[in-house]
Formats: sequence, C-alpha cells, structure tokens
Amino acid sequence: MRVKLIFVVLILLFFLIIILQNTQPVTLSVLLWTVSLPFIVMVIVVFIIGVVTGMIISSLSYHRKTKVNSAKQKG
Repeated sequence: MRVKLIFVVLILLFFLIIILQNTQPVTLSVLLWTVSLPFIVMVIVVFIIGVVTGMIISSLSYHRKTKVNSAKQKG
C-alpha cells in the first residue's frame, strides 16, 4: 500500500514539473480544424482520451470473455 502511495505521489510531482515548465502554446491541426492550447492542456486531453479508450477496449474485452465463458458453461 505504501509503495502505491509513493508511486502516485512521484507521478503527480512529475506532472507538476511538466505543467510548470510547459506553458507555451501548441497548435494542433486535424483536417480543417485547428486549435491552439498550452502544451500541458494538450497532454492532459490526450491522456484522458487514452484512458477512456483503454477503459472502453478493456470493457469490451471483458464482456466478450464473460459471454464465451457463460456459453461454455451452458453447453
């Protein structure tokens, strides 16, 4: 439990350092859409998109495995 807490604190300190050092604006262009945001905001948005995508894929995989297991138990 203590190792997990130390790990979380280190990750948060790492992100705090990144936030303080990366305030310059960055431009992202996708097709006809262009947005200019501070670098750290872009990193956070991409991180959140990655977490949500991972959760969706994990959930779909979990539901697929439970369907297969329940079908095996019935058959």
